[in-house]
Amino acid sequence: MKALLILLLLSQLCSASLVPEREKDPEYWRRQAQETLRNALRLQRLNQNVAKNLILFLGDGMGVSTVTAARILKGQLQYGQGEESLLEMDKFPFVALAKTYNTNAQVPDSAGTATAYLCGVKANEGTLGVSAGVTRDRCNTTKGQEVTSILRWAKDAGKAVGIVTTTRVTHATPSAAYAHSANRDWYSDGEMPPDALEGGCKDIARQLVENIPEIEVILGGGRKYMYPKNVSDVEYPQEEKHRGTRLDGRNLVQAWQEAKPPGKVAEYVWHRRGLLALNLSRVDFLLGESLHPRVPWHLLGALGGPWPVLGFWGSCSGQLSSKGRCCLQGMVVPCPEVLAKQALHEAVELDRAIGLATRLTSTQDTLSVVTADHSHVFTFGGYTPRGNPIFGLAPMQSDVDRKPFTSILYGNGPGYKIVAGERENVSAVDFAHADYQAQSAVPLRQETHGGEDVAVFARGPMAHLLHGVHEQNYIPHAMAYAACIGSNRGHCNAAVRPATPLLLPFLSFLLLLLC
Repeated sequence: MKALLILLLLSQLCSASLVPEREKDPEYWRRQAQETLRNALRLQRLNQNVAKNLILFLGDGMGVSTVTAARILKGQLQYGQGEESLLEMDKFPFVALAKTYNTNAQVPDSAGTATAYLCGVKANEGTLGVSAGVTRDRCNTTKGQEVTSILRWAKDAGKAVGIVTTTRVTHATPSAAYAHSANRDWYSDGEMPPDALEGGCKDIARQLVENIPEIEVILGGGRKYMYPKNVSDVEYPQEEKHRGTRLDGRNLVQAWQEAKPPGKVAEYVWHRRGLLALNLSRVDFLLGESLHPRVPWHLLGALGGPWPVLGFWGSCSGQLSSKGRCCLQGMVVPCPEVLAKQALHEAVELDRAIGLATRLTSTQDTLSVVTADHSHVFTFGGYTPRGNPIFGLAPMQSDVDRKPFTSILYGNGPGYKIVAGERENVSAVDFAHADYQAQSAVPLRQETHGGEDVAVFARGPMAHLLHGVHEQNYIPHAMAYAACIGSNRGHCNAAVRPATPLLLPFLSFLLLLLC
């Protein structure tokens, strides 16, 4: 106990020495608060323009604790203490909370939440683009229960649309934009049970090609679901696990190209080299599917990455912009394997992309929204002093097992480790390593989602509609209202249309550094 008290005292002394000199002056905080107040008062002049562009940044699993920890990491990467840093999303003037539960689940899954924030309807866990009248795995409950997404609404309004994701394009998070499925795992017909195939249900990859054939940009991963079973992968021909999975014998990449209108140029690429080699000013439709879209952040420099992380913003927006206006979705997927270092670096990369989009667009004509589908059981605490490395140890030992612990912990997951009948001593391992699995309270092979509300950050026309606490399915309705798309357009004739020219008619988002 005496040693613990000494450690706490040293921690307090160290913490006091870390207080920036300016923060000791009360006037510093008063001036900061007054400036914030002036900015808030300026928001009384609401931006009621019609949004020509919509961007939805979706951080899969990016709960509030992840946002806070990413903010600290960003500041520390810039050689600051971290806590005082600002993420780009922090600068958005309007913030709300979204309730993420599924219709049949208190703690949600990504399919039900994607249906909510993309289609505007809450749904059962595990189901995509359908109402709560559909039971998971029951193909025969699907007919007549399909619901359309904001991507479809934008397409019907004549906008160019795109999906750029750091996971499989058939993953639950992006696929609710175009698919209707009783099971999120029906990536190809090779993953579907016989009764679903006999019942006429379509796999998700097929729906990607057939449901909305004129999506201008699709970038992500999961190409094996597009090819016939046992067809060798173009990049890894010797590896059986990467071979095609389709039972119907179809080549969906070829089908995607053939479905385009005559005279239109449709390009398929499977690596960043192919993407960077394209003259995008001559491309009407782009499909890119990497085998490994989620490259760990610490390996990206060595591998070059399957897709460019931020450079695609400049090339795609500058050259594809003449093709039309855009409603676009972008995603980042933090790790369910409790790899906190990778997850937080990926969140910082997402924030860099948000910052670049902010600089390339105007609040007069572009509504940008940043949110998450759900949280994870990620937390950090332990009375750490100011500026404590976000991946570091708490300044105290457990008063039960007398062992140190990292500030970042998980409520459950594979980080639960018992050594010689006791909790693992983290001082004996490299807890700063990118592949370190943070300790978990309950042993699970994979960490679970969290059930708390997630933040919604908004900037641009009608951003003030996102405020307070909302059901998650409200998000696409507010965005559609701002852009005068979808069913609620009665206000549009009287709406204010920005006099400024369309600065960036086609926007894109790409983030790769994933676990």
